[in-house]
Amino acid sequence: MKQNSNINPPKILLAFDFGMKRIGVAVGQTVTQTARPLDTLSAKNGVPHWETVNNIIKKWHPEAIVVGIPVNMDGTDQPISFNARQFANSLREHFALPVYETDERLTTKDAREQLFSHGGYKALQDGQVDRVAAQLILENWFAENLK
Repeated sequence: MKQNSNINPPKILLAFDFGMKRIGVAVGQTVTQTARPLDTLSAKNGVPHWETVNNIIKKWHPEAIVVGIPVNMDGTDQPISFNARQFANSLREHFALPVYETDERLTTKDAREQLFSHGGYKALQDGQVDRVAAQLILENWFAENLK
């Protein structure tokens, strides 16, 4: 059966919710423009264990990466914004993939509210917030860039 050349195959993307101690990871695909939480990585001063990141990249074979950049409500940088951009640059250097930086304003707050509404305080444990924030970062990126 001949495939229709007008149909774009789904593309896999990974998203990272950067933090100095924890980095949330989510995976999504472009056809449905949905994402799901994957993991929360430990980081030391914003630096993850790169072998763990490498294993995630090998497993999912993303075509691109999205990194949430924390900014203030007025759009100005926070002190951590510089570190998040450094992390995005490190991803570019390590994996030679397109890395898109996106405004992550309120994603952690939204992730906390979403988790709390489904499971109370217990749902906020074990790095869940970070990986759900990464999911929201990717879904927001899809909504803004794949119209």
